[in-house]
Amino acid sequence: MPTIKSFPLPDLGEGLTEADLLTWLVAVGDTIELNQNIAEVETAKAAVELPSPFAGVVAALHVSEGDTVEVGVPIIDIRVGGDDEGGVEPEPVASETDGGAAVEDGDERVPVLVGYGVAKEGSSRRGGRGAAPATPTPTGQNGKPLAAPPVRKMAKDNAVDLAEVPATGDRGDVTREDIDTYLAGDNPVEERTAGRVGREERTPIKGVRKHTAEAMVRSAFTAPHVTEFVTVDVTETLTLLDSLRASAHFADVRLTPLALVAKAVLVALKSNPSLNSSWDETSQEIVTKHYVNLGIAAATPRGLMVPNIKDAHEKSLVDIARALSDLTRTAKEGKSSPADLADGTITITNVGVFGVDAGTPILNPGEAAILCFGSIRRMPWEHEGEIALRSVTTLSLSFDHRLVDGQQGSQFLALVGRLLSSPVDMIALG
Repeated sequence: MPTIKSFPLPDLGEGLTEADLLTWLVAVGDTIELNQNIAEVETAKAAVELPSPFAGVVAALHVSEGDTVEVGVPIIDIRVGGDDEGGVEPEPVASETDGGAAVEDGDERVPVLVGYGVAKEGSSRRGGRGAAPATPTPTGQNGKPLAAPPVRKMAKDNAVDLAEVPATGDRGDVTREDIDTYLAGDNPVEERTAGRVGREERTPIKGVRKHTAEAMVRSAFTAPHVTEFVTVDVTETLTLLDSLRASAHFADVRLTPLALVAKAVLVALKSNPSLNSSWDETSQEIVTKHYVNLGIAAATPRGLMVPNIKDAHEKSLVDIARALSDLTRTAKEGKSSPADLADGTITITNVGVFGVDAGTPILNPGEAAILCFGSIRRMPWEHEGEIALRSVTTLSLSFDHRLVDGQQGSQFLALVGRLLSSPVDMIALG
């Protein structure tokens, strides 16, 4: 006999309590398979697809696209059992402890992460068990154009109707480049003015923007910030950079000045561990980390994100350079997972890429310090007793004065500067 099963928004981990429903991938009356993706949601940290924990027929959709939903609130009803295909009882939904639902396949149980479906040969990402790979199609099951969550958000931010955008993706999906091409075309401006009233435009504060705003306010008014600056001659570091780029060891690696700044930070932390600590308000303890998850602030289409390189202290310069490339690419594609963004211990923000010389960065919540790396400029500088044209940059360090004394912060910043002005010392100490 058919029964109605309600599927609430699951706990997506990392302490997240809500998510924005970007789009439904199913409609009332659709027959769906176990672990078929039914909706795209955006949390404060990542955009993911939700798989159904059971098979059946969609009976009702309880929330609309664009709604913010709290964890535990029912979002969909599915009729299971009876004459419906695959009457399957609900499997456990992913949580912080189990990491995902599970699929029975004979005697084998295959773990499934929320948003990613069954990672098994013979299964499609959108289909259920045993489904053949999906044939690229310009629309999903609900008749809407195929597009990844970050692409949908880009379209929404620019008031673009995805149905009007020619798709060039491998699955027949709309890509960022497709939207860029569409926006650069001759389509009337009126098509892109949704949300504007007169000379103003209002954008709901959701997702990453909401999370960032709350985190920055919390950080600014909780941790007593101190910011210090040092200007450094990095000519020798750039010379070393050119030599390393020509080395066979870096033949397939994109090596940037940021990689050497990251290395200098990791070396300096060895003698300045207070910069890699956190404040435990509950137990009234300072927690000093003997590992470094190095955060890199990244500007993405979804807003500011700070993914981090796990256990960066154990990595070589080649590994750091490769990790930086992977991390920034993933962030800009909107594919950073909650795990990528969690458990950072210290952060670097590179404002130099925007042509900015320096700044007073706000701490990433829960961290003791953030280093701001400014633009590198050629300018007159005293060198070996004479004025010469040198490559110079400004480093600024913000730190939590509860955790880091002025002397400790100054010594750390001065050491990072010295390592970048004399990379031989960085190699010797690293």
